[in-house]
Amino acid sequence: MSSSTAHLQTCKSCGNHGTGKFCNHCGQAYATKRISFKSLLHDVFHFFTHLEKGFGYTVKQLIIAPGTMQREYVEGKRSMHQKPFSLFFICISINAIARYFIFEMLAKYFHRNTFADADYFHQYQLFLYLVLVPLMSALTWLFFLKGKYNFAEITVSQLYSFSFILLLVIPIGFLKFIWYDLDTAYVELPLISIYSVITFTSFFKNANWWLTAVKGLVVILLLFFIVQKAEDIIIDMLKKH
Repeated sequence: MSSSTAHLQTCKSCGNHGTGKFCNHCGQAYATKRISFKSLLHDVFHFFTHLEKGFGYTVKQLIIAPGTMQREYVEGKRSMHQKPFSLFFICISINAIARYFIFEMLAKYFHRNTFADADYFHQYQLFLYLVLVPLMSALTWLFFLKGKYNFAEITVSQLYSFSFILLLVIPIGFLKFIWYDLDTAYVELPLISIYSVITFTSFFKNANWWLTAVKGLVVILLLFFIVQKAEDIIIDMLKKH
């Protein structure tokens, strides 16, 4: 028996046979250790200290280079980034869980009438936003019709922006534990507007800066009020039931 045959290993993920430390078909290590609490802590530490690609890297780029990140992705720099739809589903799930928790805690421990709000984030937010994504893209595409990007490319850009905004507004919700009567929209809108203007002007970098900023601001204001109105209607309906 040859030495290469003696060291032939089977990948536990795809079943491919090979030699060496890693599967040449899917890339997983042949040797896998049993999951332990220590390994989980290592994974968490690795996630926050090695943001070279994927979810963490994409979010980091959306923080430090909004608009530029989306433009580079559309123009071909894609291998290191989380895919737009998967990022959107991750971020909206995080947002829904966080805001559901906030309103559940307000209802249970602060005796506030927020069960309908919690129910909305638990059951309906994802479906509403899935409906709003095409509208968001269509509005942006119409306002920037003379730009070089097509509808699909605009959709990708907006999905990335929308995903980060879903994370951005989470800490604002916790202000309700300090000031329950605060309408968080008054805090969210300025932050979202500033971020969106920076994003639009960086994404459409060859267009007139002021015109792009104004059009971007109009788009985000329209979308913000549409989302607010739609959420209010659903929550009011849930309160009646």
